[in-house]
Amino acid sequence: AGRNRRSSLRAIWTIPGGYDPCFSTYAEEYFNRPDVRRSLHADATGSANRRWKVCNDSMLGTYNFTVSSVLPIYTKLINAGLKIWVYSGDADGRVPVIGTRYWVEVLRLPLRSQWRPWYHRRQVGGRFVEYEGFTMVTIRGAGHLVPLNKPSESLLLINSYLAGRELPTQR
Repeated sequence: AGRNRRSSLRAIWTIPGGYDPCFSTYAEEYFNRPDVRRSLHADATGSANRRWKVCNDSMLGTYNFTVSSVLPIYTKLINAGLKIWVYSGDADGRVPVIGTRYWVEVLRLPLRSQWRPWYHRRQVGGRFVEYEGFTMVTIRGAGHLVPLNKPSESLLLINSYLAGRELPTQR
């Protein structure tokens, strides 16, 4: 019974078209390197006899920790002066944009700019709205795994955030 449950859970995580996000050896190789483990303070001594895995089936079936709301954490970070960007693929069926919009509105942040398009390679890359200390971005045509679905647009988004630049609003 345990094996069938595990197989059905794994099937849920497999994306149509054959890509399995739990099958990525490069991430496991990276996060199991001794220098990376030390820098993350994850078993820095190497005494644990466990390897990091992208998807841990034993944890997947037993994980039951839930947080009632992370909104107070966002409020605290924004009040501390951190600039936060949250992004969503507009074709994400798991975490739809409308759900993200609802919780962002609950923060009641002062609006800096209305929803408007941003551009990538002369095409609409998505839309964004700016609040005081907080920006919400959509990525056009991306699903739940935005960097997998739209790698070039994702790189532009991350680079803009890290450089403190607004997304391009001109073609």
